[in-house]
Amino acid sequence: MTMNHSKGLRIGYWAVTGLLCLQLGFTAYAQLSLPQVAEAFAHLGFPDYFRIELSLAKFVGVALLLSPVPARLKEWAYAGFAFDLGSALIAHLAVGDGPEAWGWAAGTFVLWALSYLSWRVLSSAPLAR
Repeated sequence: MTMNHSKGLRIGYWAVTGLLCLQLGFTAYAQLSLPQVAEAFAHLGFPDYFRIELSLAKFVGVALLLSPVPARLKEWAYAGFAFDLGSALIAHLAVGDGPEAWGWAAGTFVLWALSYLSWRVLSSAPLAR
């Protein structure tokens, strides 16, 4: 890998990861403070305490993605976000919501994939077995 390609990849990684963390941080904040988001969780059939737990877990995951922590911790954060975003899509589809409800989760999943794949390339770490 050339130095320029590597630098460009690092810039791309941090740009996408920054957007991902902004999106996840905003949704965590919204889940804790906006009544319409609490209503959306109730609409999906989730108990209120789950909304709070999920928000706190998102804040921890965002901190892990932005911090210089061991690769294993970043893997756990990425895995947690994959479960979160995949479950959000499934929950919205299960209750018959349209793209206006699940579109944010789908878009955030695209950011997740770009961030995760570029991190894998940059870290050159083998996939967990």
